[in-house]
Amino acid sequence: MRALAAEAAAKPGAATSATGTAASQQVDFAATLKSALDEVSQQIQQADAMQQQFSAGQSNLSLSDVMLASQKASLSFQAALQVRNKLVSAYQDIMNIQA
Repeated sequence: MRALAAEAAAKPGAATSATGTAASQQVDFAATLKSALDEVSQQIQQADAMQQQFSAGQSNLSLSDVMLASQKASLSFQAALQVRNKLVSAYQDIMNIQA
């Protein structure tokens, strides 16, 4: 997640000026979120493929590599889930603010 945030900050136009619009900020956030979720999905798919290959008996994979990929995918998913929970909580807090 930190790497994606650093990548988003390094992109030209990622930071908006005082004359920037909220729509451009939403696009950057949406693109960053989609990129992060795509990366999590890719890690899960890669771990599943490695597990299937190891189960099929391919000799070029070690058990430690398969387990490491599985744990990385699990941690990535848990991090994405926590980010989602924080976003939902923040949204609910904003909606409960009385004007």
